[in-house]
Amino acid sequence: MASLRDVYIIGVGQHPCGKFPTKAAHVLGREVTWAAIKDAGIHPRDIEIAFCGHVYQGMGVGQRTLKDIGIVGQPVINVEGACGSGTLSFWEAWRSIAYGQNNLALAWGVENLSKIMSGGPLPLEEDDIEVALGMSMPGLYAMRARRYMDEYGVSAETLAKVVVKSRKHAAMNPIAQFRKETTVEQVMADPMIADPLTRSMCCPIGDSAAATVLVGGDMLNKIKRDKDRLPIKVLGIAAQSGGYSSATGLTCDPSENVTRTSGMAYEHAGLGPKDIDIAEIHDAFAIAELIVAEALGFAKKGEGATLIEEEKSNYDGDIAINPSGGLLSRGHPVGATGILQTVEIVNQLRGEATGYQVPNPKIGLIETMGGAQPAMDGITCVVSILGK
Repeated sequence: MASLRDVYIIGVGQHPCGKFPTKAAHVLGREVTWAAIKDAGIHPRDIEIAFCGHVYQGMGVGQRTLKDIGIVGQPVINVEGACGSGTLSFWEAWRSIAYGQNNLALAWGVENLSKIMSGGPLPLEEDDIEVALGMSMPGLYAMRARRYMDEYGVSAETLAKVVVKSRKHAAMNPIAQFRKETTVEQVMADPMIADPLTRSMCCPIGDSAAATVLVGGDMLNKIKRDKDRLPIKVLGIAAQSGGYSSATGLTCDPSENVTRTSGMAYEHAGLGPKDIDIAEIHDAFAIAELIVAEALGFAKKGEGATLIEEEKSNYDGDIAINPSGGLLSRGHPVGATGILQTVEIVNQLRGEATGYQVPNPKIGLIETMGGAQPAMDGITCVVSILGK
């Protein structure tokens, strides 16, 4: 890693999360890529390579996005990695610069789910035996939740408190899909989706897009850009696929994958969990915040609930987790999610957060998990660490 170039984020853009059925994916993408280019203060033709993360948006959505803003001729790569598609596109952009292939890259994620879905869980591959037998993502996370609750004595009310915190954070985030605060009683009274997960404990269907512009550190002062914009350094990053899950453990427990991937990112950055001030993590379901916080090293195994119960993971707590509202409240437009997380951390580090501004954060972490596969602990995981 020592021979790699430094890489910085110099521009970001994001679209509100919600349902926008009349906006095609390439229109959503066009708005955020143009916003990121303007934020960076560069000319669009300075972009040398571009990566577009998406899952359900069809052929050539990256090229369809950029042609409308005059970026043609350069390599544009469409990236799919389930819910981790956006951060995989970011990882690819980082790699192209870090290894010296390009100087300036664009990475974005986009998804319009409301055009293809009216509701319900995301469709999984029917040739997977567990899916054929009725497994869905809410059902899978409900199994995880039940086992976690039984092993560590955690109540469903604690899961409800995850949602309460999420909504509180999202209430001040103008791009969040759910901005109304709630209570434990209201969350518990919601319709049951998969016991013990009520509707509010599950992330919503929605649409959005987000984008980042990355540049090599040696080029910061050579390209034409807005020198007043604080560049944010990529301190560490890693992407991994899931390994085989335990033959005797719960199917597709993401802990091993998140722990392995974050360990690589920590090593790359020369940092550890205690150095992180703020994190955007993949809380597609309320139980995920507890499991992932532990896998990232923010709490010991079985003690993730303490972060919630003692409000240590609030935006002004010991470690601010999901100040944007996370997937539960900001929204989870799958291909865009990882870049939305990244933009939130950039804005927080700049002191320009759209939601609750975390007091003087210096180091931020993004964790995005993608998909489920029988006998594997998830399809992909990407963890990146950013700093001023």
